[in-house]
Amino acid sequence: MAAQTTQKQGGQPATSSAKVHTANTHTVKVADFIYSPPVAAQGATRILVKPNLGYPKGPPVTVGMTVLSKVLQGLRQASPQAEILIVEGVCSPISLADIASKNGLYDILDGGMAVLDADTLPCIAYPNQLTRPVRYAEMWAPKLLSEVDCRISVSAFKITSLKDQPLVSATLKNLYGLFPRAKYKARSVNSRGQLHRPSVPQILQDVYFSIGHLFDGGVVDCSQKFISKDWRPDVGTGFELGHVIWGEDLLSIDRRACQVAQEPEASYLKPIEQLRNAAI
Repeated sequence: MAAQTTQKQGGQPATSSAKVHTANTHTVKVADFIYSPPVAAQGATRILVKPNLGYPKGPPVTVGMTVLSKVLQGLRQASPQAEILIVEGVCSPISLADIASKNGLYDILDGGMAVLDADTLPCIAYPNQLTRPVRYAEMWAPKLLSEVDCRISVSAFKITSLKDQPLVSATLKNLYGLFPRAKYKARSVNSRGQLHRPSVPQILQDVYFSIGHLFDGGVVDCSQKFISKDWRPDVGTGFELGHVIWGEDLLSIDRRACQVAQEPEASYLKPIEQLRNAAI
């Protein structure tokens, strides 16, 4: 298990990230979506794409292939020779290969793209930039994150309910799939239950300051919003929205997605932004 502390509130980042955080986001109708990748993707050798494909169900439980295909096309145009790696760790007894096949992922890949199961990749400990972590002084995730030139989170937009509180899942929560289940499982071997304690919004502080700050951009498939009446992120109802949101700062993207979905702002956004700004 990764190093833990008993501190329950995030502390000031130990160091300021060199990444420039821009609040600029783009919002268009799905039919008009043409992905403009971040600068890091231009001429890149290796690009990592983390899609929300953790369950054997289609949109809006998972990201739609229409949106993901446009993202991959944009990345390919920016980097014609790049190796583009689609990396996901599932939350289901169904394998990633079966989910990818069922959802049509292999049909939208070119010869320079590959699908990798995050749970099978070598992992390293990424230090938490917070001086007082919520729980984890370091978080284990694929070493591959440190070996690519560009990292993109491509998510669905989902709201579940935990302890009677709404939980927004967009580009930042999407990163949960990168953490190895063998290390972060609790009662179920199919999920990462340790990352729900003391709460997901709090743990998202550790997630952001360990690996989230490494991401160069994100995309939210707001073709629909998915609403669950309970904690289950694969049982609920979809509501048509018809938009896609993208940009370079995961927090700004998630905030804009909440606005487009006409939902309250995700509770994790302001605390993380305050911690990030304190380091500037």
